[in-house]
Amino acid sequence: MTRYFLGADVGGTKTHVLIADEAGAALGFGESGPGNPEGVGLAGLTRVVCAATQAALQHADLTPHQIAGAGFGIAGYDWPSQRAATLQALEPIGLTCPHEIVNDAIIGLLAGASEGWGVAVVAGTGCNCRGWDKQRREGRVVGMGEWSGESGGASELVERAVRAIAYEWVRRGPPTALSPVFMALVGARDLEDFIEGLTTGRYPIGPEAAPIVFRVAAEGDAVALEVIRWGGRELGELANAVIRQLHFEALDFEVVLVGSTYNGSPLLIDSMRETIHALAPDARLVRLTAPPVVGGALLGMEQAGVNGWAVRQTLSETTLRNLTTKTQRHEGF
Repeated sequence: MTRYFLGADVGGTKTHVLIADEAGAALGFGESGPGNPEGVGLAGLTRVVCAATQAALQHADLTPHQIAGAGFGIAGYDWPSQRAATLQALEPIGLTCPHEIVNDAIIGLLAGASEGWGVAVVAGTGCNCRGWDKQRREGRVVGMGEWSGESGGASELVERAVRAIAYEWVRRGPPTALSPVFMALVGARDLEDFIEGLTTGRYPIGPEAAPIVFRVAAEGDAVALEVIRWGGRELGELANAVIRQLHFEALDFEVVLVGSTYNGSPLLIDSMRETIHALAPDARLVRLTAPPVVGGALLGMEQAGVNGWAVRQTLSETTLRNLTTKTQRHEGF
């Protein structure tokens, strides 16, 4: 009798749910909106996960009672004190199988690490870092961005670039090609108008401007290049913190790079690698090529006592193939 598993990737911008069988075939996929409880509350988490799960089950022609194991990676699930309330928020899905919840950085690690342990460094809109050793002991950063001194995502890169522009205006730093490009982005008359518009909220600039920083760096601007190097060093230091916690310094292990910000420039990864290798010379940086939700499905298999690592590659390939088909058709599987 075939067994079926559910994986969920609940993020700050979207939620994905995947249904797979024990052979690693992706059978159903559902998508809904942001589910981070810090942004939408536990009621919002329930709403979006139920919607995505219903869509995935419908595509797979299954019911919740047919799922043998489930794994949920949830952005904003950071502390043991949140566990009971988070599990309760998932009850309306109707699952009767064993299931587990982890921070969403962990399912990125599971999806990308060949043996299910190592370090995952997330660089999307923001940044995060978590790791597991072979015994599933966890290392982590605070996960609060600039507040806790953790940087390297798109938001922080843009903030750093804007700071450099401000430094140019007050003559604290050198001129940078970032200035005219950002001025053009918002339609500022001159540099003073740009700075005034930023401080008064007339010219809001967010993480969506990160590609501009990468483009100006690629054109050779020294200030923009240093912003990218800084971002890589910061991400590398996140990894190093977890490496120290888990005593990985002398080990051969994988650092999984999760998130779209890594697409911006090889310099970001090169700077990150240099920072990590100063502490852990045998660490191997690998890009996550599978959707993170694959890690949720692998976690779900584990809850049912199934060795998902034997089918990890197949699961990744079938998920990518079906997601590509879904995108092309603008509909489900």
